[in-house]
Amino acid sequence: MDKIQELKRDVSELESLMAQATRTKVKDMISIDCRKLVTEIIRIEEQLKKEQQSTATTPTASAPAASTTSKRYQIRLNNYAWHQSKKLVQFYVHLKNVQSLQPEAVTCTFTPKSVELSVTDLDGRDYIFTINKLLENITPAGSSWKVKTDMVVINLAKETPVSWSHVTETEKKASEAKKVPQMDKNADPSDGLMSIMKNMYEQGDDEMKRTIAKAWTEGQGKQRGGML
Repeated sequence: MDKIQELKRDVSELESLMAQATRTKVKDMISIDCRKLVTEIIRIEEQLKKEQQSTATTPTASAPAASTTSKRYQIRLNNYAWHQSKKLVQFYVHLKNVQSLQPEAVTCTFTPKSVELSVTDLDGRDYIFTINKLLENITPAGSSWKVKTDMVVINLAKETPVSWSHVTETEKKASEAKKVPQMDKNADPSDGLMSIMKNMYEQGDDEMKRTIAKAWTEGQGKQRGGML
């Protein structure tokens, strides 16, 4: 128990340091160390709990002693709802009876481009919820989580107050890929190429537009030269 108290004091001091830190890399390093200590606290508490259960249970000749260790299944959570404001992106992760756990059994780890929720020993199972490659950077030190009835609400602090069109970079790329028109097999190939070029020009940046305009001008010049 003394070791657990010492670890909790270390976690408290690390959280205080993280709140004072101003550099993102320093905050991330402190956040990682803080998560390691929380994990160690959970491990020790589980070990003490099992030892107490083992002491309280005396095996008899007619009934074999119950095993003091049990393997828990780890389940990855994929379903969630999300909402955003000017400063926050919020995830709502449904998890029945999560409010019955001790506070240290529910933890979140944040980096500028990811978030991971860890729930330990909920009805004999561990749960992991992870999102990588967030669309925009977040501020780990300003992010938080809150346990509610049958739900965990994760608050991501936006680094810049911009609106997110998607949750991740991957989702955005997949959405943009669907917007590229497909060529009809029976259509004139040149018409399909023109449609694709037009789409690329409209969605591209200034450099892309200059490149397409230059290629178009050179192509028209060659075509006129051939006709002459």
